Amino acid sequence: MQDWALGRTYRSEAGEVRWDVYGDEHANPVVLLHGTPFSSYVWRGVARALATTHRVYVWDMPGYGTSEMSDGQDVSLAAQGRVFKELLAHWGLDEPYVVAHDFGGAVALRAHLLHGARYRSLALVDPVALAPWGSPFFRLVGANAEVFEQLPPALHGALVREYVSSASHRGLHPAVLDALVRPWLGDAGQPAFYRQIAQADQRYTDEIQGRYGELTLPVLICWGDSDTWIPAAKGHELAALIPAARLRLIEGAGHLVQEDAPAELTAAITGFLG
Repeated sequence: MQDWALGRTYRSEAGEVRWDVYGDEHANPVVLLHGTPFSSYVWRGVARALATTHRVYVWDMPGYGTSEMSDGQDVSLAAQGRVFKELLAHWGLDEPYVVAHDFGGAVALRAHLLHGARYRSLALVDPVALAPWGSPFFRLVGANAEVFEQLPPALHGALVREYVSSASHRGLHPAVLDALVRPWLGDAGQPAFYRQIAQADQRYTDEIQGRYGELTLPVLICWGDSDTWIPAAKGHELAALIPAARLRLIEGAGHLVQEDAPAELTAAITGFLG
């Protein structure tokens, strides 16, 4: 991640969080949330583009990227939602724009619906929001995390590379793939990879799925039309549950829309924020 580094820290209930902020301090704030098994790195291009007109906050969730990874750490959706509410208070943001991808979508929704976090608007990009979720591979690993943790490092690395690669429809540049995989390697990264899968319980979205009709803020839903992790049909289903939500399908993009179609995604988000 030589071209992307988070220089600030915050001690949260779930461990140390690395974060940073870009753009004019007087501009309207927007917060970007990443998904799993990713980090703020996936937002690097979008963040820099948005920083020309907004104050952009990025962070690695506890257990991800450059943030703390530790034994026994709570990295569940429940914990991440609470940490996000903590961070908003730490940053002094009362009502920012929020843009959230994948697992980050559930984090943003939980913080808003359960913890009272207020947003000016919410853009969801291929979010984890509706049951059922989790691929057969994801469920297999979650049920056998302690076994997978014992894989030889080379085999573990190959598994993670293959898994991350499958999130892209167009294929990832080798340097990008290396950057996305690197946090999950080594003595801390390998168990952290399986820890976050083992704690990814659908009950955390079941708790809020019946409340999406309560959302009264502007909501944009962007979805890669070639997403094999969470099919675009889920985007249509989610948009039907949220009053006045707008759905934007992004052609030729897989689950990692930020990598497959960064210009199209940035244009959609910029237009929505504007």
